[in-house]
Amino acid sequence: MNEELITDWFDAYADDVYRFLVYYTSTSDVEDLVQEVFIKAINRYDSFKGDSSPKTWLISIARNVAIDETRKQKRKDWRKLIKTYEDKVDISPEDKHLLNEKKLELHKAIAKLKQDYRDVVILRGIEELSVSETANILKWSDSKVRVTFHRALKVLKLQVKEVHYES
Repeated sequence: MNEELITDWFDAYADDVYRFLVYYTSTSDVEDLVQEVFIKAINRYDSFKGDSSPKTWLISIARNVAIDETRKQKRKDWRKLIKTYEDKVDISPEDKHLLNEKKLELHKAIAKLKQDYRDVVILRGIEELSVSETANILKWSDSKVRVTFHRALKVLKLQVKEVHYES
């Protein structure tokens, strides 16, 4: 039943969703995203309470899909930038080895952190999520995220310094 309804909604609102995504993502290549919106609508039909119009509900799904896509693109762009930098910059084999050692050292230090600290460092420091996004994911208050992140960074710096002193 809900698939037929979603098909009707697709006929009625696909152009609106398409236009929204074009403006929101600043690209005209959004056909896959439109399909993703309607697939999510089918899968989440039970969460549609009828408090808003189907169009509003679909646009809110489209917004979340666009945000996710933007994050994916930023990560890809960031990784490409690092790769391009490492490829273009004349880094000696010794420096590349040192850089890899530092990355491994940081990874090990993060792994040693207690769970709360590790979670907040990964979400805020590595994934670069906002305080409120992190709070939402961890089901914490914004202030707990800020305090825990600050404390985690202090511990992380100490752990990294200890490794340098041991070397």
